[in-house]
Amino acid sequence: MTTSVVAVRKDASFKEMADMLRRRRISAFPVLDDAGRVIGVVSAGDFLVKEAVQADSVSVLAALRHIREDDKAAGITAGELMTKPAITIGPDASAAAAARLMYDRRVKRLPVVNEAGKLLGILSRVDVLAVFARPDADIRDEIMFRVLAGVLAAPESIEVAVRNGIVTLSGELPAGEQSSALIAAARHVEGVVAVRDRLYGSRGD
Repeated sequence: MTTSVVAVRKDASFKEMADMLRRRRISAFPVLDDAGRVIGVVSAGDFLVKEAVQADSVSVLAALRHIREDDKAAGITAGELMTKPAITIGPDASAAAAARLMYDRRVKRLPVVNEAGKLLGILSRVDVLAVFARPDADIRDEIMFRVLAGVLAAPESIEVAVRNGIVTLSGELPAGEQSSALIAAARHVEGVVAVRDRLYGSRGD
């Protein structure tokens, strides 16, 4: 995450925020209440709503759309313009959890907050994707020394190869072991792009 975050209070003015977006070359910022808790997010898209609604010609379709957007278009402070509630995430969440949340809620960034809801940083899509730059050797070590040891009674029977984030597991599964748990655990290792199953023995599928 990025810990140097540009944030605004809920009473920040439209002009102040627009100028900040331009000068700091950012696309959004969290909105904080008086206690420093994240209560919403203002993005460049929220500013475009005002411009689009004010400039749009009157039509049936425009009128229907504006029913949902008029309040935001009339906003002049962060508290009126922001999208709320803010979709946030905790500092200990995994990259996979952040990716799922971004995908499910259709957001491009996540304010990172502590248990009290206070801002610690912000996580962007680029930050989440950075996990896939993890070295293959680090991925292999984690799978060999943490995943295999945690799932199998005899992990030395399995070979692990990692190339460009793609994990290949090969070898004979110990008697009574199942491949499904091992494959699932490997897929959840940060930086893994895919897992290829070259295991034989007890399948568990």
